[in-house]
Amino acid sequence: MKRKTVFVASMLVCSHAHADALSDARGVWLRDDGNARVRIAPCGQKLCATNLWIGDTSKGEDVGDKLIMTLKPNSDSTLKGTAYDPKRKLTFSMTLRVASKGLTTRGCVAGGLVCKNTSWTPAK
Repeated sequence: MKRKTVFVASMLVCSHAHADALSDARGVWLRDDGNARVRIAPCGQKLCATNLWIGDTSKGEDVGDKLIMTLKPNSDSTLKGTAYDPKRKLTFSMTLRVASKGLTTRGCVAGGLVCKNTSWTPAK
């Protein structure tokens, strides 16, 4: 009985942390380079980041492009997992960290050899 209680309690803590990080990540965000406005919202059991506005489309980004994120809680403010870019047919590891003034994403390919950090601020 004690093991079951500990298991249930740990699942509730994980669910609460996941709910907090997920809730805080939802919304409309501006990318630190000023070139993108993105909405992060649930899409089924996952999170999707959808481009709402792109300033310079020369790098292949378009309005409506999506990133499908399969993330699990790593802490109260961090989610980790994978992200899939259907346009480029590319899957990479992903960390999403929520902070008081915005969020940071880190995406890596090639087993973590090539990574990119991006900062996001809430859109007003």
